[in-house]
Amino acid sequence: MYADETGNLDYSPDGKDGATDYFGFGTAVFRDETHGEHLYGGLRLRARLESTGVLLPKGFHAVNDAKQTKGDMFNLIRQQAPRFDTTFLYKSNAYSSVKAKGEMYLYKMAWYLHFKEIALRVCSPQDELCVIVGTIATAARRNLAKAALEDVCQQVNRVITLCYWDAATSWGLQVADYGLWAVQRHLNGKNSQWFTDCVNPTLQSCYTPWGRKS
Repeated sequence: MYADETGNLDYSPDGKDGATDYFGFGTAVFRDETHGEHLYGGLRLRARLESTGVLLPKGFHAVNDAKQTKGDMFNLIRQQAPRFDTTFLYKSNAYSSVKAKGEMYLYKMAWYLHFKEIALRVCSPQDELCVIVGTIATAARRNLAKAALEDVCQQVNRVITLCYWDAATSWGLQVADYGLWAVQRHLNGKNSQWFTDCVNPTLQSCYTPWGRKS
């Protein structure tokens, strides 16, 4: 399981520069028996694009990648067909008591609401679940984020190995980023063929426990 987060953690009002309506998590789950082929496929795509002059020193990132690169990436995601799940918290509907507990509480709550459900769906108690979560962008918060992830994982009745990696080091995290990007755009009314053809067929959940922006 690869997990990435989206949105910022403050509760800034709509319209503030950089503010986001939602904070959430998305996961991409690959089955162990074929995952080596998926990793090689991602490496091969990255090398092929480099050979054409597309520089990808840190791999793929949906927000920054050119349209052609996105198209190639989504096409490979469609072929690999990982399971996608997403959870989005609509920050405007957060209770005052939740806001008062601060930004990292929002991070932990989003992870808890997502992971406690999806972990139980994708593996049995006898399985080992390797959970690779992308590091949070703000360096000062990384240790706090890791502690929050660990605490939630310990509450779930599964055998879990938690890894906290930079997205640039992991094909699966880059796939999770792309899937989450596509689902969030769809949630915001920005539909695309990439979502319809490459993500939605294996999207198993889009959970919005705090409602959606009207």
